[in-house]
Amino acid sequence: MPKPHPKEFREDVVRVARNREPGVTLKSIAVDFGISESCLTNWMSAAAIEDGTRPGVTQAEHEQLREAKKRIRLLEQENEVLRRAAAYLSQANLPGK
Repeated sequence: MPKPHPKEFREDVVRVARNREPGVTLKSIAVDFGISESCLTNWMSAAAIEDGTRPGVTQAEHEQLREAKKRIRLLEQENEVLRRAAAYLSQANLPGK
């Protein structure tokens, strides 16, 4: 997989594409910057979501969701350990009984 382009580069390309003159195609802009047209289209779509002009999950929301899912997984694992420990202790033959 190729190395991702820097954020500043992506922002510059999107700005040029958004402010293009009539008749200038996305394909020609993409060629000028050495990227594919589909790559530019994806960047423009992501920028529209980040700007709030298009519905979707922003990068910040995606990171929060990812962290929340990670935390939920950890809590579920901890809960399972405690459940198993409680079951083991209730079944164990404790001295003095």
